[in-house]
Amino acid sequence: MTENKALIVKSVGLTKIFRDFWNRPKARAVNDIDFEVREGEVLGLLGPNGSGKSTTVKMILGLLYPSGGALSVFGRSPRAVEIKKNIGYLPEESYLYKHLTAIETLDFFGSLFNLSKIERRQRSEQLLDMVGLSHVRRRPVGEFSKGMARRIGLAQAMINDPDFLILDEPTSGLDPIGCKEVKDLILLLKKRGKTVLITSHLLSDVEDVCDRAIILYGGKIRAEGSLNKLLLDTDASRITMPLLKPEVTAKVIKILRENLEDENFTIDHPRRTLEEFFLDVVNQAKADSVETSGVTSGGRIANFLSDEDKKSSAVLQELLGKEQEQPSEDESKRKKKKDAEEAEKRKTEVENAKIQELTSEKTVEAEKEEKPKVDENLSDADEKLKDLLGGK
Repeated sequence: MTENKALIVKSVGLTKIFRDFWNRPKARAVNDIDFEVREGEVLGLLGPNGSGKSTTVKMILGLLYPSGGALSVFGRSPRAVEIKKNIGYLPEESYLYKHLTAIETLDFFGSLFNLSKIERRQRSEQLLDMVGLSHVRRRPVGEFSKGMARRIGLAQAMINDPDFLILDEPTSGLDPIGCKEVKDLILLLKKRGKTVLITSHLLSDVEDVCDRAIILYGGKIRAEGSLNKLLLDTDASRITMPLLKPEVTAKVIKILRENLEDENFTIDHPRRTLEEFFLDVVNQAKADSVETSGVTSGGRIANFLSDEDKKSSAVLQELLGKEQEQPSEDESKRKKKKDAEEAEKRKTEVENAKIQELTSEKTVEAEKEEKPKVDENLSDADEKLKDLLGGK
């Protein structure tokens, strides 16, 4: 059934050789590997350090150019800009702008995908709630712990609702609650038909969510297949049943000994995983309303990721658009009142200007009338002065 689904990634003879300054081969990081990633599956890319996992991921993202072979993503070259909008990537280390707050960080990454302001705000709020960081939305990410930075990094990888999500060590630095939430999210994305590629050293996490696994060593694929086929032990049987009474247990052991002869067998009680026990303890503490100043568990999955409220979101956006285009009745009244006040203000300014103009004209006329009188007084004074001098 998987073979009928569309190809997301196809690799044929993929090779990457790193060279030194003199162009001499230094390391063959990836050595002639063939693999496929199909739509709707969760693939685990595993291997020890230096096996070629990160190099393969970087070639899929178009950050490194293959030395040989062929590689396509969505049927295009990994370097094609058009396919980037369909890919979400969480690197092994979360590289964030430390001066930006959590909400500003998601808004910034959303703007790179040309999302509208309304859509960026809605998605950012939903993602922060999902990863348990809604209470620190205004805090600079430079102050975050490693686990909190990991959560915001996971949120930014999903801001564009990608069809293909690449997660490099997604649970690194997370507490058990965060790990469980990430795994639940991956399973939900799988139900929606999304494709997820995971690289991790935590094999238990991979076992919980992956359909298939590829194990690399020395740049080559050493094992590949579904987890059921890879992990199934057909040479042993396990029976799980309710707790038996001692006499019934004795009869079962007797029958097993008669049929198994000298072969060894064990009978014990099933164990819960430590993760299950830890989560039960934390959930009980929450039920008892125990306060904490640390990271809270995330809320429900973001609406735009769960695909439950697509129609309601579309209706809401349409209503918001109409509200922006057509102002409400209260806004119209406020606008009319403001216009009337401005008109009255302009009228008053005009009247004051006219009064000032008339006042200045009268002042000029008065000065003109006073000037001849001053001149006459000066003339009389000159005549008298001449008479006095002439008399002498």
